[in-house]
Amino acid sequence: MFTVTISKPSPRILIVRLSAIGDVIQAMPLASALRDRYPDARLAWVVGEPAADLLRGHAALDEVFPVPRGFLKSPSGLWRLRKRLRAFRPDVVLEAQGLTKSALVGWLSSCRRRIGFRGVWGRELSPWLNTRLVDGDRMHVVDRNLALLGPLGIDRPEVRFDVPLDEADRRAADRILAEADLTEPLAIINPGAGWASKLWPPERFAAVARHLGETWDLPSLVVWAGEDERCRAERIVTESALHSRLAPPTTLRELAALSTRAVLFISSDTGPLHLAAAVGAPCVGLFGPWPVQQHGPYGPRHIALQGLRIDRGTRQRRRASSRSMEAISVQAVCEACDTILHRDHWQNVTPTEVSSSGATGSASAGITTLQSTSRASGTP
Repeated sequence: MFTVTISKPSPRILIVRLSAIGDVIQAMPLASALRDRYPDARLAWVVGEPAADLLRGHAALDEVFPVPRGFLKSPSGLWRLRKRLRAFRPDVVLEAQGLTKSALVGWLSSCRRRIGFRGVWGRELSPWLNTRLVDGDRMHVVDRNLALLGPLGIDRPEVRFDVPLDEADRRAADRILAEADLTEPLAIINPGAGWASKLWPPERFAAVARHLGETWDLPSLVVWAGEDERCRAERIVTESALHSRLAPPTTLRELAALSTRAVLFISSDTGPLHLAAAVGAPCVGLFGPWPVQQHGPYGPRHIALQGLRIDRGTRQRRRASSRSMEAISVQAVCEACDTILHRDHWQNVTPTEVSSSGATGSASAGITTLQSTSRASGTP
C-alpha cells in the first residue's frame, strides 16, 4: 500500500461524493474518521444539492460546496466551482464516487494528491484523473469508502455517521407525531424509491402495517416524498385498517429526527433507509436490483431481505422489472419485523408464526440478511 504523507498539523482535505442521497450518507464515516485522526484539519465536501442539507452542520466538516444537477454543462458554474476549490487549497482529495464527473471535481482543485478507486469501482475516466488508486475490494460500500483512508495510515476506523440534527429538527418531529396522534413506540414505513425496479407493492406494505398493529399493537407512520410516493403512501394507510397514519411532507433532516423515535423502519433500498440506519433506527431493508451484501443498511441491528439478485450493470438494474422486489413475500418481511421487535423490546411476547420459505441466512458488515438463492437476468 502506498502512503500519502501529510506533514501539516492542520491539513486541508476535500471529500467528493456528489450523489445519490443514500450514497452520500454511506460516505459520512469518511468525514468522522478524518476528524478523529486530524482534529485540527480543515475538511470540506463537494456534494450535489439534494444531499447538501444533510451535510450542513456536520460536526466533522468545516465547509460544504453544493453543486447543482448538470453542473458540468455550465462553463460559468464550473469556473465558479474551480475558483472556490482552489481558494480552499486542499492537500488531499478523497474521491469516493469513482466517476468522471466526481474525479473531475478533484482535478479542478489543482490538488496533486487525489485518492480514488481502481478496478471495478474506478469507473469511466476516474482512474486517469485520480493520482493515487486503492482497491475497492471490501464488500460493503461503507467499508469500501473507508479504504480510501488507507494511504493516510487510517485502517478500519470506528464507523460513525454523526448525522447532524438540531433542536428545530427535533421539534418538527414532535409536531408531526402530535398531529398524527401518534406516541412512541411506533414504526415508520417508507414505500418510495428512486427506481421503479426498487419498489415493493403498496398493498404488501399495508399488510405489514396490519401485522404490526394486530400482533404488536404498534402503529406505523407512512412517510413519502413527491406526488407519486404520496399516492402509494395514501393507499397503504387506506388498506392498513387504521393501523397507520400518513406523514406530512418532511425534509431529510426532519425524517432523520423522526427515525430516531422509531423502533422499526421498513423501506426498500433508498436514501431514507440508509438515513434511518445512520441515526440508529433498527431497519428492515427490502432489496431487488443491488446486492444486499454491498448496499444493505450498515450495522448489526438491521435485517435486509433480497428475493432475486440481478447480476447486471447499473443501467440494466434501473430498467429491470419489479420481479426481484415481488419475490420478497409479506411473510418474510413480517418475520424480520418480529425478529427485531422481539430482540429489542418485547422478549416475553411470542408473535404469530410467519414463514420465509426459500430464504437462507447470511451476514455481511454486521447486516443480517435473508436472501433467496435464485438470480434474475435483469431484463425488463
